[in-house]
Amino acid sequence: MTVDVNTGSATAAAVPPLSRNRNYHVLWGSQLVSELVSQLCLIAFPLTVLAATGSAARMGAVSAAIAAAHMAANVPAGVLVDRFDRKRVMLVCQCARAAVMASLAIALFSGHFSMAHVLVVAVAEGLLGAAFDPAEHAALPQVVPESQLSQAVARNTARRYIATLLGPAGAGFLFAVDRMAPFGVAVVLLVASCVVLCFLRLPRPEPEAVRESVPESAEESGSSESEREPEKAGLLADGFRWVLGHPVIRPTLVWLMGCELVISALIIIVLAMSGEGDMAPGELGVMMTGFGIGGLLGAAVAGRLHAALPAPAVILGFPWTAAALTLLLALVPTGVPTGVVLGGIAFLIPTAFTTVMTYQLTVAPDELRGRLSGVVGLFAGGAGAVGPLVGGLLMSGGNSRGSLLICCAALAVVAVGTTLSPNLRRFPTLK
Repeated sequence: MTVDVNTGSATAAAVPPLSRNRNYHVLWGSQLVSELVSQLCLIAFPLTVLAATGSAARMGAVSAAIAAAHMAANVPAGVLVDRFDRKRVMLVCQCARAAVMASLAIALFSGHFSMAHVLVVAVAEGLLGAAFDPAEHAALPQVVPESQLSQAVARNTARRYIATLLGPAGAGFLFAVDRMAPFGVAVVLLVASCVVLCFLRLPRPEPEAVRESVPESAEESGSSESEREPEKAGLLADGFRWVLGHPVIRPTLVWLMGCELVISALIIIVLAMSGEGDMAPGELGVMMTGFGIGGLLGAAVAGRLHAALPAPAVILGFPWTAAALTLLLALVPTGVPTGVVLGGIAFLIPTAFTTVMTYQLTVAPDELRGRLSGVVGLFAGGAGAVGPLVGGLLMSGGNSRGSLLICCAALAVVAVGTTLSPNLRRFPTLK
């Protein structure tokens, strides 16, 4: 007996391959659009503010507003996803993002720029984008059988690099055509995502799962909505309590934060290297393209590497190998060699992410998966936001080699901590 891909019910037929799973493709495409729009906005918002005001401070403010809103929404979004229909949450998020983005595109097209309007749209984009992510993550095990979950997660890692390669470049090109063009394209993409999501079919939760997710006090006859408010607040605490109390996920969370902080700092240092020496105009593009291509190649083989390698080898090997490559990054000349080494680091990330996320989604109860994604997103996203600040501070002295050596040392600290952790050394291997 095997498991049906879309419903989870027992069937006598063989499990169809992931390539024939329509619901998975709907989820994959919708999340790709979400990430692509986020990458477009990451560049389009600050460019729009800078062109209209000439103020670098205001440009930084709008970028910070998006990041802060995204971080603030992560955990509440996880609670929302666990309480309501996940397809409906994704549809509402995409439709609302399209509406607020359309309002900005129309305003810019008509020649009306308002900093307050831009900030409102930026905050809405951060909040709604954050709410979409946990819904998609929590819905994945509902449409993919456990035997194919690691393969699906591995394929999902490619989206980040596709969006990173296409989003910023597309935003710059569209902005050169017209200030409103990036936001107009974002509206079209989001509307298309809404249409595709209408065809998503998620199985209904099992009755016992629904019952377990409802607090006992809410089941008592005669309990009013106002009496259940404290229980609603407790749902948020339940997510933190479960994640931080899990003996394997807790150290993995620290591992993720350490790796995310250093890698994001490393990217800023590489970007800042363009201001050193006599770097040719195209060399920075080559270096960052190397990172994107390395990530895409890593995503292409992440499923096979995850199946072939023991999980502890991946968890322990990533920070050690990344530290060695960062040391090499400090020694090679800038340009193509830097792009190749940076691509090598990016190549390792999808397999590490696949190993960690497959375990998290497998062990988490369905009624907690949204909150798990929200809590992990909060901590990892926070580290990802601090990393660029750290990278900028390290490069304030203009010494890229010294900054890279500090990143190498930081990754070595993560690697040593990983090696000393009994739970990470014995990280469960799930195929």
